[in-house]
Amino acid sequence: MGLYGVFLCLAVTICLWRVSLQGEHQRRLYQDLMKNYNPLERPVFNDSQSLTVNFSFSLMQIMDVDEKNQVLTSNIWLQLYWYDHYLKWNLSDYPGVTNVRFPDNQIWKPDILLYNSADERFDATFHTNVVVSADGSCHYLPPGIFKSTCYIDVKWFPFDVQRCALKFGSWTYGGWSLDLQMMEADISGYIANGEWDLVEVQGQRNEKFYDCCREPYPDVTFTVVMRRRTLYYGLNLLIPCVLISTLALLVFLLPADSGEKISLGITVLLSLTVFMLLVAEIMPATSDSVPLIAQYFATTMVIVGLSVIATVWVLQYHYHDPDGGKMPTWTRIVLLNWCAWFLRMKRPGEDRVRPCHNKQPRSSISSVELSTGVPQSTNGNMLYIGFRGMESMPYATSPDSGVICGRLVSAGEEDVLLSTNPAPSISSGGHVDTELAKILEEVRYISKRFRDQDEEETVCSEWKFAASVIDRLCLMAFSIFTILCTIGILMSAPNFVEAISKDFFS
Repeated sequence: MGLYGVFLCLAVTICLWRVSLQGEHQRRLYQDLMKNYNPLERPVFNDSQSLTVNFSFSLMQIMDVDEKNQVLTSNIWLQLYWYDHYLKWNLSDYPGVTNVRFPDNQIWKPDILLYNSADERFDATFHTNVVVSADGSCHYLPPGIFKSTCYIDVKWFPFDVQRCALKFGSWTYGGWSLDLQMMEADISGYIANGEWDLVEVQGQRNEKFYDCCREPYPDVTFTVVMRRRTLYYGLNLLIPCVLISTLALLVFLLPADSGEKISLGITVLLSLTVFMLLVAEIMPATSDSVPLIAQYFATTMVIVGLSVIATVWVLQYHYHDPDGGKMPTWTRIVLLNWCAWFLRMKRPGEDRVRPCHNKQPRSSISSVELSTGVPQSTNGNMLYIGFRGMESMPYATSPDSGVICGRLVSAGEEDVLLSTNPAPSISSGGHVDTELAKILEEVRYISKRFRDQDEEETVCSEWKFAASVIDRLCLMAFSIFTILCTIGILMSAPNFVEAISKDFFS
C-alpha cells in the first residue's frame, strides 16, 4: 500500500510538471512569435510573390428574402486559409504546443469583404481568433449575419426560382499581391427554411481588370439558387382567386328576375381587387416584369368585368319595353335560331303548341240570334243574344289536349265580321238597334285589347328568350375562357409541375 502511494504521488508530480512546462512553452512561443512581428506586413518569404488565400463559406440558414427591398439575409460562416511565413515554429522547441490562437487584429489577415453588402456596417462578420499551426497555416472562420443585395425576378411568382449572388474579394490587394482561390461551399449544416428550398450553391472565381491597373483583381462569387415553396401562396392566394373567378360564372346562372346579377358581379370584382392589393404589398415596385399571379389576377378581373357588361346586356334584353319596337331580323336569326339551335335551347311552351285542324266553316256575325225575351226569365225587357255554331269558332280548343291552338282569324277579318252584316231591325223599335251597336263596339274594343296584349306578351317572351340565349352563350364562352386562362397562365411557369408535386403532394 505504501509503494502504491509513492507511485501515485510520482505520477501526479510528473503530470503537473508537464502542464507547467507546456504553459511555459506556450507563453514563450507567443513572446517569440510577436517579438518582431508586424501585422501590417504581408507574410510572404519574398515580397514579389503573391500570397494564396483559399476561401469558402458554410451556409447555415436563409433567414429572409425581402422582395420589396431586394435584400437576402443569410447566416454564413466564412472560411479563410493561408500561410503566414512569420508564424512558424519547431515542435521540438516548444513541446506540446501544436497550435496557438491570435486575435484577428494582432496578426495579418486578408481584408476579404462582401462586395454587394446591404448591411449598414458593411462588414457584418463577428471577429474571432485566428488559429495558427506550427507549419504557419492560418485558419480564420468568422461567422456573420450577411445582408446582400439580390435582384429578385418576380416574373414567375409564386412559382419562381431566385439566384442570389454573394461576391467576396479583397478590398485593397490586387491579384499580384493576394491570389484568392475558391473552395467548394459547405451546405452540410444547412437549416431548412419554411418559404424557400435550397437547390444548390454554385461557386465561381472571376478576375476583373480595371483601367487604372495592369494587375487583375480576383473575386469569388457564390450563387445561392433557391426555389420558392408555393403551398402557402397556393392556399391563400391562388385557390381563393380560382374560386372567386368561378363565382363570376354563377352570374349567368342567376335568374334575371332575382335582381342580384349585377350585385354578384360587382362583389366578385371587389374581392379580386382586395387580393390584388395583397399581392402588390409583397411585390417590389418594379416595372421590369409583371408577376405571374398579377397576370392571372388581372386576367380574371377582365373576365369578371366583361361578365358584368354581358349581364347588363342580358338585363337590357330581359326587361325590354315592348313599345320600343320589335326584335330586329338579324337578332332574331342569330339568337333565336342559330344560337338557340347550337345551345339546344327551346322556347318555353314550344312543345305544347299544336296547329289547329278544324275544317268546319267559320261562323259569321249573321248567326247572331236576337230575341226580346229570355227563355228562362219572366222579365221580357232583357236582351238575349245567342251565338250559334260556337263549336266552329276560330277560338276553339283542341279536344285532346285542352291547349289553345292559336288565332286563325286575323285582326282585319274580325273587324270585318264585327262591322258587316249589321243586326236586323227589330219591330219593337230602334232601342234594340242602339243597344246592339253598343255591344258590338264593346266586343270590338275587348278583342282589340286582347290582341294587343297577346302581341305584347309575344314580343316580351321573344326578348326574354333572347336574354336566356345570351346568358347560356356567355356561360359557355366565359367558362372555356376562364379554364384556358387558368391553365395557360399558371402552367407557363418553368417549374410549375415541380412546385405542385413537391409542395402539394409531398
